[in-house]
Amino acid sequence: MIYVIGTGPGEIDQITQKALDALKKCEIIMGYSRYIDLLRDYMPDKDFRVYSMREEIKRCNDALNLSLEGKVIGLISSGDPGVYGMAGLMLETAKGKNQHIEIISGITAACSCASIIGAPLMNDYICVSLSDILTSWEIIEKRLIAACYGDLVICLYNPASNHRPENFRNACKILIDNGKNIDTVCAYVRNSGRENEESKIMKLGEIMNCDDIDMLCTVFIGNSQSFVIDGKFVTLRGYTTNK
Repeated sequence: MIYVIGTGPGEIDQITQKALDALKKCEIIMGYSRYIDLLRDYMPDKDFRVYSMREEIKRCNDALNLSLEGKVIGLISSGDPGVYGMAGLMLETAKGKNQHIEIISGITAACSCASIIGAPLMNDYICVSLSDILTSWEIIEKRLIAACYGDLVICLYNPASNHRPENFRNACKILIDNGKNIDTVCAYVRNSGRENEESKIMKLGEIMNCDDIDMLCTVFIGNSQSFVIDGKFVTLRGYTTNK
């Protein structure tokens, strides 16, 4: 039995009850070190197996092999395991192995971060990861351009890292070159639901040159119906404008 569990944005009070119940059933809990560290204090008696970034395939293979031995496994992802998480790879790894796999959803960064800054996702939006490790930059660029033509709010995951510091700035330039106004409302949230949480609302022309954007951030780029209302980032749904 393998539970693929979303642990939400960070703190224990943002993990769903269903996820907590599944974790209690697990004999072994496996995951990236940062996410394991968030659970250790709450479940000190569990057998935790820690993995580094880019060990996702090994993680799923190990989970499958331990499950085949009869162990109850918890494979954890921050946020939701089906949104840039481990759910898809685990299902792919276990194909044809006759193993029961249950996906336990969690609060993804788009939702948890949106609630901190206001209501930016009130209408259609797109999530795009700026990590070009598994997806080529050419494809990422096409998705950003399509979002501009659709006037979608954009939620950016993995906006910048030490290995690709220019990806975020390049993405903002693509958006501006394809019709996004430099005064478009934007925001970032860092460490959502964790210690040292912070957020800031600004304009597209400002955020593209912001040095604070890193892998711990989720970034929101508004659409033509996004505004700042009493200090909150709000995208209008149309209730008051389409009577």
